[in-house]
Amino acid sequence: MRPQANASAKVMKQLGFLGLGEWQPYCKALETFLRQVAAHCILSKNKAMEVFLTSIDPPGRQKVKRNIFNRLSQAVGELRKEGHKDVDEFFQTERDHNLVLTGHARTAAEKFLDVALTEQKIAVACGHFAAALQICVENGDDPEKRAFSRVCAKLSEVFDSIKKNMMSVAVNDMNTLGLGLDLDWRYQEAEREMLFRRTCKLVELENARKNAERAKPVKKSAMEEVKKAAEGEFEQICKVAKQEIVKLNQERVGTVQKSLTQWCEQQLQTAKEGADIFNQ
Repeated sequence: MRPQANASAKVMKQLGFLGLGEWQPYCKALETFLRQVAAHCILSKNKAMEVFLTSIDPPGRQKVKRNIFNRLSQAVGELRKEGHKDVDEFFQTERDHNLVLTGHARTAAEKFLDVALTEQKIAVACGHFAAALQICVENGDDPEKRAFSRVCAKLSEVFDSIKKNMMSVAVNDMNTLGLGLDLDWRYQEAEREMLFRRTCKLVELENARKNAERAKPVKKSAMEEVKKAAEGEFEQICKVAKQEIVKLNQERVGTVQKSLTQWCEQQLQTAKEGADIFNQ
């Protein structure tokens, strides 16, 4: 494992622990994603998802040309929809909680990532100091030089042990609690996106109702059909969203509890191993 000091701040902010370039946390995160998709009551039956997971060809990219004004217009529109007052108290409360929890979850993941990166840097520094001490070791007949060499050699062993211990701590941090906090943050982001899509559908439904009320007799029937279709879609979305939120909260609690337990177990094991080495 190597310190990730060269990773750009932008990449680390976007990808979190997955931006470290280490295969083990990435594989664990990917395994969790695949297990949850396979066990999902809706996604597991979706043909598009099956193609996405099994096809060896990358999905095609659709080029969309947008100028600065279109982007600003879209951003303002999304911001307005995101702050749109909900008609359902359950979802309004969930949106308010999610807004707060998403920020806290991201901050916790980022701060813990900083801790792991600092532990890596300390380990590397200890390794450099251990190597520097080895340079001071000389063979000769001078008693003072031999005594000094023995001290340097012993100190080098000590700092090399500290390096290995600190690196183990950093690895444990990333593979247990770090990954759990990162996943919790992504859970919150996913819920925020789901709630936003539902809010967009709510705005669409309210517009459809207004259009049906204001429609002229010639277009009244057509507007009523559009309104009924929007109501049906919105009702289905709300039903699925409530189920997803309940399941999500259960998954979140279980994930954080499991990662905390694993973190404590690994840290205790590493501390025991370190104590045994230092006692020798």
